[in-house]
Amino acid sequence: MSGPEVRIDGDRLLLPGGVSVQFMRTLRLPETGTHALPPGLGTFPLRRVQDFPDTAPQEWLERGGVLLPVYLREAMWLAFGGSSEPAALQVGVGKVCAVSGKPWSDKLKRHPQNYVVLPRQPWLDGINSGKGTVRQFVAVPLGLGATVEGQVTGEEHWGGVQLQTYPLDHKALAAWREEQRRLAAERARRPQYGGGYGAVPQAAGAPPMPAAPGAAPQFATASRAAAPVQATAMGLGVGGSMRQEVYKDDRPASDWARTPAGRVFVHLVTPPEWRRITGEAPPPSPVDRAAYTRAGLPWFDYYDEDGTDLAPTDTLGEVKPVGEWLGDDHTPWAEPKPGQIKPLGDAPGKPVSDGDW
Repeated sequence: MSGPEVRIDGDRLLLPGGVSVQFMRTLRLPETGTHALPPGLGTFPLRRVQDFPDTAPQEWLERGGVLLPVYLREAMWLAFGGSSEPAALQVGVGKVCAVSGKPWSDKLKRHPQNYVVLPRQPWLDGINSGKGTVRQFVAVPLGLGATVEGQVTGEEHWGGVQLQTYPLDHKALAAWREEQRRLAAERARRPQYGGGYGAVPQAAGAPPMPAAPGAAPQFATASRAAAPVQATAMGLGVGGSMRQEVYKDDRPASDWARTPAGRVFVHLVTPPEWRRITGEAPPPSPVDRAAYTRAGLPWFDYYDEDGTDLAPTDTLGEVKPVGEWLGDDHTPWAEPKPGQIKPLGDAPGKPVSDGDW
């Protein structure tokens, strides 16, 4: 499939329609209990697959897209931004929809809904697996059966993350823009008062990056064996549960364009393979979550009083966490204190190639 260009701008993917996506490093949650939203601890670097014709796997070169490095059992979340104009974004994990649990599709569907609506959905931390909750995205190698793809389809062929975006159709977009002009004119006629109660302190987007503490959390020091060359590909399984809603689309289905504006395949690679393919040093190992919490740094809770949570499907609700495949998680855990949980809400590079997938 070819179409409008996808680009990398620093550590951000820019998709047609003004949609941007960042892949955020974060703390991995315990696999029992339900938790607050973990913080963003920096972004994963992104590189175009086509820039490494001599070292990237041929299969990846044929699929095109981008690659990023991730450690075994490292967690991530997706931060959405860009234009304020509405867009529908499909998110696939191994070509299984992270919202509906159904196979990847080139069509938007409502029953069950197979996309998130931007900018209403500011981020996605995992698969839609419970009422008002998601299970965290956690990286695992293909071949163990631990990925969402392996558990849902019985096979592990694709791995990675797939993104596809749809704009409003011309008629709906024109109506939305006219409504925005009317609202802007109405706001301009109102008297303006500074600050105070009701002021919006920060745009609703990704949880803010924590300031560096006086005593920074220690990085994990556990050694990690390099994966063999033939096991380059990684996929996403699931970890702990957190409080996050996946919002139901309240627009008529007819408002959306019938064909996608753009798409991209995101390949996940182990740190040793990242170095082999790109020649660059991988990011440091993930932050120790207990040390982070002991340092008094923030966790987050997001609430949108106007949003309606999208009910999970049985398919994704039955996906088991990676600990049941790889063994128990013995990483220390320290429960954040109430004061550490911060409420949120109601508050161009070169083109990336696209191939056959």
